[in-house]
Amino acid sequence: MKYSSKILEQAVHHFSKLPGIGKKNALRMALFLAGRSEEHTDAFAEAIKALGNDLKKCTHCFNYADDIICEICSDPVRKKNQICVVESVRDVMAIEDTQQFNGVYHVLGGIISPIDGVGPEDIKIAEMMERVEKLEEVEIIMAISPTIEGETTTYYISKQLKKYDVKLSVIARGVSFGGDLEYADEVTLGRSIVARLPYEQ
Repeated sequence: MKYSSKILEQAVHHFSKLPGIGKKNALRMALFLAGRSEEHTDAFAEAIKALGNDLKKCTHCFNYADDIICEICSDPVRKKNQICVVESVRDVMAIEDTQQFNGVYHVLGGIISPIDGVGPEDIKIAEMMERVEKLEEVEIIMAISPTIEGETTTYYISKQLKKYDVKLSVIARGVSFGGDLEYADEVTLGRSIVARLPYEQ
């Protein structure tokens, strides 16, 4: 595609790098922003810049945060000894949308997948065990997408937790096997959290 402007071409090039965005959608976005006021585009640019420069990861749960501890972990109302273990930040957001969970989270940053070269040491399992050691009467809720890799990860973590006095549960299977957690509707996901089950090996 020929562009009349190098600035527009560069904007389309960068927008098209976003997941699920092709050249046509990238051009639509760029043209939309080109028609906005300077104040609007400046605010947009600042928000994008902040993602790269200012966004942090919580030192407790590894969720995204504005400071070293996220708002969920620092909330005094949250049950600190009830930890919901998830694969990604998107899963935290999906569960938060249900408004059915009042504990805290632990974001693994992936799941065990030998075929992809991802082992237990490549995700935040050791950090989770450090959290468990410091707490009493802990409940770990495994909210991992029900896939083969997800089940493998849940099983591995359950073996690691055997040395601790913890209650281990998994979300109820209102979430279909083989599905991604982030695509489950809020009602189904909320009920799965509320009706979680004891984990049995």
